[in-house]
Amino acid sequence: MTSPPHQGGFSEEEDKNMRVFVTGATGFVGSAVVGELIGAGHEVTALARSEEKAQALRAMGMMPHLGNIDDLDSLRSAAAAADGVIHLAFMHGLSQIPLAKRLRVLFGGLPAGIVSRFLAVAAEADRQAIDTLGATLKGSGRPFVTTFGVMGLADGTLRAPRPATEDDAPAPGSPGFARAKTEELVEGWASLGVRATMIRLAPSVHGDGDTGFVPQLIATARKTGTSAYIGDGSNRWTAVHRTDAARLFRLALESGVAGARYHGVADEGIAFRTIAEVIARRLNLPAVGIAAKAAPKQFSFLAPFVMADNPAASELTRAQLGWQPRGPGLIADLENGRYFDTVPVVSQTPIPSRTERVAQAV
Repeated sequence: MTSPPHQGGFSEEEDKNMRVFVTGATGFVGSAVVGELIGAGHEVTALARSEEKAQALRAMGMMPHLGNIDDLDSLRSAAAAADGVIHLAFMHGLSQIPLAKRLRVLFGGLPAGIVSRFLAVAAEADRQAIDTLGATLKGSGRPFVTTFGVMGLADGTLRAPRPATEDDAPAPGSPGFARAKTEELVEGWASLGVRATMIRLAPSVHGDGDTGFVPQLIATARKTGTSAYIGDGSNRWTAVHRTDAARLFRLALESGVAGARYHGVADEGIAFRTIAEVIARRLNLPAVGIAAKAAPKQFSFLAPFVMADNPAASELTRAQLGWQPRGPGLIADLENGRYFDTVPVVSQTPIPSRTERVAQAV
């Protein structure tokens, strides 16, 4: 079903309950998003890579659509039948890459370059998916929501003079710059009659079931015997609770303005030292400051993110969409203790666990 072109919100004649096509619906963020959509009365069709995934989606109250983000015909058909699209999927492991590309990732250069080669392939697949979905929705005025990382606004070598806002462009020196092209694509489709919007998520999207950056920091502290921070630890991270992020995606779908960037940020600037000290206390380990040159040894692939100063604001998002975070902040969530019940093992191989966490940030 095609809606008349519009710039945001619903007319009195429009039915607010939509048929929404969602990619990445079984992920940590995606599963919260679809729960939020269904709870608001929307009908969800979700991309499923296998029959096993399809069964899980049916059990969650969704209609599965078999395919993957490399299957562009599948994306076209699902988007054409939808009133709106939320694109959250991203390739997180080698098994999701076609064989020929997988071999190039593994054997196309030095082993140290596997992560960068993987991310290049994954980012290109993401761009192709966005262009395919955008082209399908072109001229319809239907909503198309996708995501980027607030970490893409952090200059990796500088202290931020102020919190980043929705009006700021990605920083070329950012550890999250790899997917900056995503924003250009979304803005392009917004100028072609698609109500396309971008949600920039904080590097820590936290809550029950989190396997992201903070659990990796906890696992690293267990492994090394210290909870470390860089220098005096005053560099800042942003955070948002998973349920608040999910509500933001729904609001952007329902009433986002074409071409807008929205910030999924509740905690606008937590000193990294504060995070490290909570982890240290909960694990009964020392919290220690280390030199920047020691960060790669301590944190491996996380080092550029751990060193980044990434404060960000969300005032424009809150004002435009009426979004108000309700969930606990990151520190309160850590103090609750669930993060320390089970901790993922830090992988010594770059695929898939390293790339999965880098992909979320960028």
